[in-house]
Amino acid sequence: MMTKFWLLLIPVLWLAFPVKVAPQNATPASVYEHRADHDPNGIGKFYMGREIAHVMGHTGASWLERAERIAEEKPDDVIKNFKLRPTDAVADIGAGTGYFTFRISPVVKQGKVFAVDIQPEMLAMMEQRKKELKADNVVTVQGTEQDVKLPEASVDLAFMVDAYHEFSYPREMMQSLVKSLKPEGRVVLIEYRGEDAAVQIKRVHKMTVAQVRKELEAVGLKWKETKNFLPYQHFIVFEKAKV
Repeated sequence: MMTKFWLLLIPVLWLAFPVKVAPQNATPASVYEHRADHDPNGIGKFYMGREIAHVMGHTGASWLERAERIAEEKPDDVIKNFKLRPTDAVADIGAGTGYFTFRISPVVKQGKVFAVDIQPEMLAMMEQRKKELKADNVVTVQGTEQDVKLPEASVDLAFMVDAYHEFSYPREMMQSLVKSLKPEGRVVLIEYRGEDAAVQIKRVHKMTVAQVRKELEAVGLKWKETKNFLPYQHFIVFEKAKV
């Protein structure tokens, strides 16, 4: 009799205290936040507390090739600090006009340089320059806002110069980039120093080392070192975390 009573009670308890079952295709809550009140130089989208900046379009290509950039960003010193081998596969993410790509090309003569950009106009500029310089080891790649579109485990060094802070989907981009790294692969971020008020760059176009570390360590990268040989920018080195 008691057993029958409990069997009759179970459906009532089920209705009173329903169990929430997550749908099979449930996705985690977005890592991004949108705010109406934001910096006009940003897009109103925030990632880990940082507002994402507007992208510099292809119409700003002349800025990327300005003569002053030699003194401001010391490209030869940057490439020296990459510590490249002739056979390395290098990925220039957000390559723009190829300012760094075509300086690296002769350094990795037996390797290759993936010049990744999401803007077809930038890619067309680089293709033209590739022909002029006969830089056969340069491979232009049309990426997307969420994917670098590089083969898995193909890259020895990936770097971004003043580009990462403009990624609309930094989490997804970096996850795809980490997949493209070889086991000993490295990532270098070069960003204007967010901690330094003397660096006269708009706030959303600068990053602190602490913020960079927080974001890149979240996708499985391990901070290795930060170098300060550049006048205005951080040179921050990460490696693929050992599993």
